[in-house]
Amino acid sequence: MRRADRLFQIVQYLRGGRLTTARDLAERLEVSERTIYRDVADLIGSGVPVEGEAGVGYVMRAGYEVPPLMFTRAEVAALVAGARMVKTWGGVELARAAEEALVKIASVLPVALRDSADSVPIHALTLTAPDPVDRAMLDWLEGACNARTTLTLGYADETGAGTRRVVRPLALHFWGRSWTLAAWCELRGDFRSFRVDRISSAEAGATFRPERDKSLAAYYAQQAGRPLR
Repeated sequence: MRRADRLFQIVQYLRGGRLTTARDLAERLEVSERTIYRDVADLIGSGVPVEGEAGVGYVMRAGYEVPPLMFTRAEVAALVAGARMVKTWGGVELARAAEEALVKIASVLPVALRDSADSVPIHALTLTAPDPVDRAMLDWLEGACNARTTLTLGYADETGAGTRRVVRPLALHFWGRSWTLAAWCELRGDFRSFRVDRISSAEAGATFRPERDKSLAAYYAQQAGRPLR
């Protein structure tokens, strides 16, 4: 990673307003703590409002804006390819946002990179158009995940048998041709994944408070077969 990119990443990690230690930054960026100390000192010297000290941690004062950055060709290709996939397979609102993002990206690129964006040879195609009902459901489920709203789902299992589940929606996952909802299932008292195309109905309930053992991090830890830290 270029040093300029590393400095930018440090600023991004510190913008959340939470105290972050040099060890955490070093692990994320795969460098030594000594390198982090030196980078933070250089950021402070250049006027970036970082507060804290070695051995305690660092935090950035609110209100600091990162100057505009220029994308590399590889970064442009990644953004364009990702946006095209979202346009093809994502929810209606997410697909619209991806298209608008592509327009905004192209408007700030120099001509050479703009041509590079247009010629990215990665496309997302499908022989059958995604079901508009499923696409609308994706938007709705995404909103429920963000709002931490419990859901009562009408769901058909792989045999076609219907069931109703009360769940805490955590995240949506795309598997190439299908989407699943990762959730905590109140009926099973455990994590479950529900295929979006098998959800026949979804009713919003009350909001739920985050609980560590029912969180997305706990879900991933269970999938990986490791303890939650």
